[in-house]
Amino acid sequence: MQFSITCRDSDTRARNGILHLSHGDVITPVFMPVGTNATVKAISSDDLNEIGFNLILSNTYHLYLRPGEQVIEKAGGLHKFMNWNHNILTDSGGFQVFSLSALRKINMEGVFFQSHIDGSKHFLSPEKAVSIQTILGSDIQMQLDYCSHFGASYEEAQKAVDITEKWLLRAKSAWEDEVSKGYKGSLFSIVQGNFFPELRKKSACFCIESDTPGIAIGGLSVGEPAQVFYETLALTSALLPETKPRYVMGIGTPQYILNAIENGIDMFDCVLLTREGRNGRVYTHKGPVSLKKAENTHDFSPIDKECTCKVCKSYSRAYMRHLFKTKEILCSMLASYHNLYFVNRLVENCRNAIAQNRFLEYKKEFLYHYLNGEKNE
Repeated sequence: MQFSITCRDSDTRARNGILHLSHGDVITPVFMPVGTNATVKAISSDDLNEIGFNLILSNTYHLYLRPGEQVIEKAGGLHKFMNWNHNILTDSGGFQVFSLSALRKINMEGVFFQSHIDGSKHFLSPEKAVSIQTILGSDIQMQLDYCSHFGASYEEAQKAVDITEKWLLRAKSAWEDEVSKGYKGSLFSIVQGNFFPELRKKSACFCIESDTPGIAIGGLSVGEPAQVFYETLALTSALLPETKPRYVMGIGTPQYILNAIENGIDMFDCVLLTREGRNGRVYTHKGPVSLKKAENTHDFSPIDKECTCKVCKSYSRAYMRHLFKTKEILCSMLASYHNLYFVNRLVENCRNAIAQNRFLEYKKEFLYHYLNGEKNE
């Protein structure tokens, strides 16, 4: 993998770049839709292509449990299995194990956990995470990491950092061995440290010294107040080298995306856009809209008058509310498509603003309408 910066915004740390990956170049900043089970929920590969995505995320933990990496290997890899001809980033499974606190035990060797599906017992090590992701054929794979929860003590957060560092050394060694056998995917290290600045600095320095192709910022958007997120992201991002791609894991709201880009982040992902679409919540330039509200019953305008997606061109809020109230699958499909189109266009506009050296102006203008749009009518 190669990464090159094409331009910078002079008033912020925002920058445009190109990730040169095995399945084509990716222009950054970039939002990655989440295809947990080898599918972005309610969205086809053709839809993703049509919107303009060429990098998505899939989940190692879930694919390991179902259908199993052996099935995907027989299919010729994850790309063929899910009919996706572009790039795939896979997480290590660390965050899913983190969320199963009642079903797992972590030590320096790895993670012992029970499947949330059938209670079967499993063990995931840094080496096994690399092996699974290699079998999947990931263009970018993540190291196994230990994410501590918001509110964790300093001692617990320090333990998580120490374990994550040891796991990184083992993951990198296993990844280098796979590369020597012909594997073409890249490995990203992950900065942890909870919300303790000195631990963030310690973890970031270790990731820099490991010299992986890219570096991710983990342990954010785990329930902390927005201001704590902003401060920790700014602190951590400023520590990372300019020459490597930076990835913040698990953010998807416009406010968080804009803040991340302002702080020089190149990549981000989140299940929020499609999850909220399935629950009848859609994004517009004047703020989120709940389709189920009675006020949409006779509203025959599009979801977003400023949006050019095929959903807004063809369907009204009234129709979308009808689909939601009658529990038609088409509502999930159309709302998810619109939300992904909306966030992709937002990031495209950010790239254009960076190229024109007016990112802060664009951010301020967007948020003014997004946060106050309906009030100004």
